[in-house]
Amino acid sequence: MRTNYDFTPFRRSTVGFDRLFDLLENGLTTQITDGYPPFDLVRDGEDRYRINMAVAGFRPDEVEVTAQQNILVVTGRKKESDDSRYIHRGIAARDFERRFGLADYVQVKNAELADGMLSIELAREIPEAMKPRKIAIGSSGDNARRIEDSSSNTGEGAKQLEAA
Repeated sequence: MRTNYDFTPFRRSTVGFDRLFDLLENGLTTQITDGYPPFDLVRDGEDRYRINMAVAGFRPDEVEVTAQQNILVVTGRKKESDDSRYIHRGIAARDFERRFGLADYVQVKNAELADGMLSIELAREIPEAMKPRKIAIGSSGDNARRIEDSSSNTGEGAKQLEAA
């Protein structure tokens, strides 16, 4: 049983969560796949991830990794060959396409194919402008006191200003 939720009240009271609500409203529709090629998602650290994908029989020039905005697409296309020496072919050689949704600020750092395993390294790098920062809080009383201290002709006021 599928229930549709109305996120309109949340959309009115939040800022910047449009993408999240769009995903929830669309039911996080995923591409129907048959599980080929198999893959592992690994967390290597707080902001580091890795996708290991078994692509046995594919050469590096037959696999393409494309990073678009918030989507990682891994595509494999076998080159046509007239090699009919196979009596049995147990290693899959069919074309594939896998899509992975990426969170904001997740970037592909490296992709490597070795021993039939494609390893894609990902890292979340939040820009400095988006990182939390401390804001100094002043009060109007502090400013007034500093003005009074600097305007007095006694040396004591200047000493208090330097100490602040």
